[in-house]
Amino acid sequence: MNNMTRTGNDQAPAKAPANGSAAASAEVAGATSEGALASRDLPAMTPPVDVIEDASGITLYADMPGVPRDKLNLKVEGDQLDIEGELTIPVPADIAVTYAEMNRTLYRRTFTLSKELDAEKIAAEFNNGVLTLRIPKAAHAQPRRISIQAS
Repeated sequence: MNNMTRTGNDQAPAKAPANGSAAASAEVAGATSEGALASRDLPAMTPPVDVIEDASGITLYADMPGVPRDKLNLKVEGDQLDIEGELTIPVPADIAVTYAEMNRTLYRRTFTLSKELDAEKIAAEFNNGVLTLRIPKAAHAQPRRISIQAS
């Protein structure tokens, strides 16, 4: 079931399904909307993501070290899931940076979601630089048991 794809800095398909809902857009719980995805034209790093599927849905883990919770933006619009976070590295005022390997201060990743998951019920957690999104399967995609009647 490889029907969730990622777009942005890379165009390869992801390994697990996801879902867009009938609603035009829905913001993910725990995310900020102010300035959400306003920096679409700026170069960004692609956060590494693990997607794990089970019988009831998928869990997506995105590594975004250095991003504070208030600089993390999540958005679902149609069948698109957008993840964006602004990296902040505190530098004391009396110290000048002479060398830095991180020249981009933005993480960005976009996923195209399938109809199998319920985007209205996405749950988000953000701890120690790891974003965890739980996207349950829609009712029509849930496995169900069929009872057999005796005749």
